[in-house]
Amino acid sequence: MPDSLELLQTLKGLLEEKKAENVVVLDVSKHTNIADYFLIATANSSVHAQALVKHLLEELQKRSIKPDHIEGKGDSGWILIDFIDIIVHIFLKEWREYYDLEWLYSNAERLNL
Repeated sequence: MPDSLELLQTLKGLLEEKKAENVVVLDVSKHTNIADYFLIATANSSVHAQALVKHLLEELQKRSIKPDHIEGKGDSGWILIDFIDIIVHIFLKEWREYYDLEWLYSNAERLNL
């Protein structure tokens, strides 16, 4: 398995390939013990959210990388994919604005990968 930064770059690239919007990486390691990084992205519809997850899982399977678990479905507005050190959050726009993880973790460093 690649190290966390390599996996973050891969995840971000895969999401951007499928037109995820406003992809942000936060280093939350100093602010929570649930993960070191949050990767947050917006899908423009439930179908798009499901397509993003499918694309991620298919491409990662080719690299023998599997998430620990997945929560949520495309129609739920928020899908969470847990890679232990990295948690990917795929939101529909209104849910991303409602939960506003970037504000909750505003002291976290944004990584430009």
